[in-house]
Amino acid sequence: MTKFTRRQFIFTAGTATAASLLMHGCANGNSNTAANNGGTVPAANIDPADAPEVTTARLGFIALTDAAPLIVAKEKGYFDKYGMKDVEVAKQASWAVTRDNLVLGSGGGGIDGAHILTPMPYLMSLGTITQGNRIPMYILARLNTNGQAISLSNTYKEMNVGLDSSPLQQAFAQQKSAGRELRAAVTFPGGTHDLWMRYWLAAGGINPNSEISVIVVPPPQMVQNVRVGNMETFCVGEPWPAQTVTQGIGYTALTTGELWKDHPEKALAMRADWVDQHPKATKAILMAVQEAQQWCALPENKEEMANIVANRQWLGVSAKDILGRFQGQYDYGTGRTEDYSDSLLMKFWRDNASYPYKSHDLWFLTENIRWGYIPGDTDTRALVDQVNREDLWREAAQALGVSAAEIPQSTSRGVETFFDGVQFDPENPTAYLNSLKIKKA
Repeated sequence: MTKFTRRQFIFTAGTATAASLLMHGCANGNSNTAANNGGTVPAANIDPADAPEVTTARLGFIALTDAAPLIVAKEKGYFDKYGMKDVEVAKQASWAVTRDNLVLGSGGGGIDGAHILTPMPYLMSLGTITQGNRIPMYILARLNTNGQAISLSNTYKEMNVGLDSSPLQQAFAQQKSAGRELRAAVTFPGGTHDLWMRYWLAAGGINPNSEISVIVVPPPQMVQNVRVGNMETFCVGEPWPAQTVTQGIGYTALTTGELWKDHPEKALAMRADWVDQHPKATKAILMAVQEAQQWCALPENKEEMANIVANRQWLGVSAKDILGRFQGQYDYGTGRTEDYSDSLLMKFWRDNASYPYKSHDLWFLTENIRWGYIPGDTDTRALVDQVNREDLWREAAQALGVSAAEIPQSTSRGVETFFDGVQFDPENPTAYLNSLKIKKA
C-alpha cells in the first residue's frame, strides 16, 4: 500500500508562502479562463528526485457543480504546477459509465480516477457493482460537503412539502389508487442521492421499497424527465435542482444540508493499483486538487468559478443559473428564499470539507447495509481502513503548507445528528441501524 515518504515532494519553494500568494493572486485572475487549459498559476520548483513518475492521468467527472475542484485544477493550471502537465479531465455520461471506465483503467481506454459518489469506491472494492469483480479503490479526498437537493414535481407544489415528507404518504396513495406508477429518481443504487432520498422518505413514514419505485436517472437527464412527468421526486446535485426551479417545472423541497448539516458528498477516488504504482504523481494530484478547493472556497472567486464550470466543455449551462447556489442563495420555487452563504452552501474547503473522515464513510456503509445493498456482516471498519486514504490526504496537505488548525486531529467527526433528531454514533453503528424503523436489512 502506498505511503508517501518524507523525502518525496520536498519543494524548494516555501510551499506555505507560495500557497498563500497563489490563493490571493488567483482572485485577481481573468474572469473567464474556460478556454485556457494552459492554466494561470506558476509552476512549483520541484526537486527532480521528487518529480512525479508520470505526467498524465485520466480523471472522470459528471456534469455537476461539485466537480468544480477538478475542473478548476485543470483550468487554472494546478495540475501543471505540480508536474502533472498531461492530466485529462473527461466528462462521463453517468455514474454507471464512470464505474465502467474505472474498471477499464486508462490502459484499457477508461479512466484512472474520478469525481465520484462517496459510496461507489467501496461498492467497487467489494465487487457489489462490478459483477463480483473486486476493483480495489482508494478515496483520496472529499471534494465537497452539502450542495444537493430533493425536488418535487409541480403535481405536489400546493402541498409545499419540505423536510417532513409525511404529507406525501396520502398523496402517493391517492395517485396509486388512480393507477399512476410512482417513481423517485436517484443517480446510482447505493450512492449518496439514493441514500438521501431513502432517508428523507423513511423519516416521514414512507417505505421506499414498497410505496414508490426508486429508479436511476443520470444527473443531466433529471430535468427533462420531471418535465415529461416520468417521476414525482428526484435527488441530485446542482445545477439541476436550480434548473428545475428556473424552468418552472418543479420545486426544491429541501437541500441535503438541511437533512444533515455539512454532510459528506463527492470524493476524489482513484484505482488503488494506479496510486500504488505512482505515489509521487498521486501526491501531485492531491496537492493540485486541495489547492483548487482552497481557491473554490473563496467568496471572491465564486463568479469566476461559475463562469468556468458553465462552459460548454464542462457543464454547458448558463453561469447565472449556477452562481446563486454557489453563493448560498436559494430560491426554492415556492416563494421561499434562503441565504445559506454562511451555513449550508456547498463547501469545498471550509470546515474541513476536503478531509475524508472515516466516520462519514462508515455511515455510508451502514446505510448500504440498511437498504440491503451489502451484507449485514460486512466488516465495515476494515473496509474503511482499506479504501479511505486520509493518511495520503494529510501528507499532501502538510506538503502544501496547510496549517495544523485546518488538518483534523481525528479520523472521526464524532456523533452526527440528522434533521429528525436521529443520531449516528460512529462508535456504535449497530445501535443506529437497530433504531431505524424502516429498513430492508
